[in-house]
Amino acid sequence: MAGRIEEPAHKVLATHDGFEVRRYAPTVQARVQKAGPGQGGDGSAFRRVAGYIFGGNEAGMRIAMTAPVHLWEEDSASMLAFTMPSEHALDALPQPRDAGVHLLNVEAHTVAVLAFSGLSRPAKVARLAQRLQAMVETEGYEVSGPYRLAVYDNPGTTLPFMRRNEIHLPLTSVEGIHKA
Repeated sequence: MAGRIEEPAHKVLATHDGFEVRRYAPTVQARVQKAGPGQGGDGSAFRRVAGYIFGGNEAGMRIAMTAPVHLWEEDSASMLAFTMPSEHALDALPQPRDAGVHLLNVEAHTVAVLAFSGLSRPAKVARLAQRLQAMVETEGYEVSGPYRLAVYDNPGTTLPFMRRNEIHLPLTSVEGIHKA
């Protein structure tokens, strides 16, 4: 995604060989449950959430695109989410016309982050998530949930070697830990 696209505010708490620990500020997300399993798919979930921000809401309001797009598995379902620009509070956003698009507040949270480029195929993502989990546990952190894939660039228009992707692995609170 080219240009100056807003990304969720965060603070780097620690940097390790191969990953960093970040604390993200609270945000608002537009989420949709995907039709099929896994991070891949036909793009319909992306189009549904994109439809919301491009005016598919009760106010016909256009909302700026942000990065990344988040993809994850939750309760045996595949999820996709866009973070809303920081200028928008949940109660100020118009309701989606698509009943499958849900708006919700996301609390501040801490994650271990492994960055990678190239394609984000499910097998590669799962392998990298396992690697991140092993590194995190070696450093003494406690994992508090399943990983999420964060995709920053348009996979349809960005060359694979130029793509920015991340694995986000939630951690129990690590406030005050500043490892280097």
